Order: sequence, then C-alpha cells, then structure tokens
Amino acid sequence: MTTRSGPALPKLIATDLDGTLLRSDRSVSERTKAALKACSAAGIEVALVTARPHRTVVQLARQLGSVTTAICANGAAVLDVATGVADLVHAFQVEQALEIVADLRPVLAPLTGFALETGGQVFCEPAFRPGLISGDSAILTEDLALARPVGGRYIKVLARDETANADDMVAAARAVLGDRAEASQSGGRGLVEIAPRGATKAGTLAWLCVRLGIGAQDVVAFGDMPNDLPMLTWAGTAYAVANAHADVLAVVDRVTASNDEDGVAIALEALLGLV
Repeated sequence: MTTRSGPALPKLIATDLDGTLLRSDRSVSERTKAALKACSAAGIEVALVTARPHRTVVQLARQLGSVTTAICANGAAVLDVATGVADLVHAFQVEQALEIVADLRPVLAPLTGFALETGGQVFCEPAFRPGLISGDSAILTEDLALARPVGGRYIKVLARDETANADDMVAAARAVLGDRAEASQSGGRGLVEIAPRGATKAGTLAWLCVRLGIGAQDVVAFGDMPNDLPMLTWAGTAYAVANAHADVLAVVDRVTASNDEDGVAIALEALLGLV
C-alpha cells in the first residue's frame, strides 16, 4: 500500500485493546496489523492504552510489531515493549489497597469477591473466581491481608460480582472512595477496577506525550468504554468504535466501524490516505 499527500499526519496513535483494537475473540486481524505497521512506517508512534495489566500485554504488543510502549492498568503502569519492563507510575501501598477493600465490602453486592493486582501477579479471594484469570498469575488466598506482593505495591484493586451491573458497581465505589482512587469499568461483566489516585488513561498518555514532545492536538485516540473517555476527550482527535458503550457514543462525535469489523484499521487507512 502507498500513501497519498494530504493533511498533516498525527504524531501518535493511542488505542484501547479489548472491544476496540481486538475482535470479540481477542484476536487481531491482519488488516489491523497492516494498518498499525503503516502508521509506524509513516513515522507515527503507536501506543496501546489499556485496562489490562502488563503481564497480559507484552506478548500481544510484540506480535503487533509496531508498538514500542503500552500504557497498562488504566494508566498505572507504562510498559517498554522491547524489554518487557514496566514502570509503576501510580501504585497502592499494601495498606492502602486493603483499606479500600474493607471500605467497599459493605457497599457492594454480597456476592462480590476482591482481588489485588501487581501487574505480574493477582491475589484473589475464592469469591473472585480466579479461574477467569488467564495464565498462571492468579494466587488464591482466603485472606488478602496475608498476600505478599513482590515490591510491596499493587496497581489495582478488583471487585467482581457477575450478577451485578458494572456501571452500578462503579457508582457505588465512587461514592465511597471519593478522590482517594479512580474507579472504572472496561467491559468485564460485573467487574469494577480501582486504580490509584491520578491513574487514568488520559493522565499517563499526557505524561508519555510530554516525554515524546507531542501535543494533544497531534494525538488520535480510539476507545469503546467509559474508562476510555478521559483519553478520548484529551486527544486532539478521538474515535469510538460502533460497539462502544452508550456513554462513549454520547460524547465522541467520530464513530468508526465495530471492533469485529476492523474499525480502527478503517479509520487509520483513511487518515493515512492508503490506497
């Protein structure tokens, strides 16, 4: 494929993964891979910006072949894809995470289970259903206070109740937590994710762009869920995929095709003028 002349190209593409770049079966189409590689070939930085912890991102990012950086855990960590090393930009001390669990337990649904995520490991109560966690990173514990995380810090507190509505869980968590932490949901059924104060996709993406010398006006962002909204409203140009949450579609005025129809690739091809 070749590019034609046209308006100035963006300097950075920031894209969510699940529900946005990835298809519903969590695969990446060849068309999407080609579009991302074309961006890289044109001198455009490509960054993944995801709620996923870095342990589940590094291999996928390497397979794409065009990604150097991934912002993980809703902005809590920044992953260097080449080295596999993640810097924890925001993190909970153990005592802070345990206090949040204690405060949320009485207000969330009675079937809610909790887990604590380090990025490399996740310590789970039995009620959290740790079998839903991919790989061998889940460590089952009857008492989260007995967990011994490497480095002594967590990047997320997780609460899951598959019988509950995730939006309702987020609202309840925010009412309790106030400005102590960032509560959001990224599409997991009955799953609320609590990140350290200041950890948002927008905040850490802005930090990355300062480091790269890139302004918000030169960033194009893609997303589908409410946790993407800070990033989508910060970026100079934002796209929602057609399958996005209603709250996202109500705010973002550019809508591309769904994740299963390679919506990100379609938008990138148009931006690059690929023929």
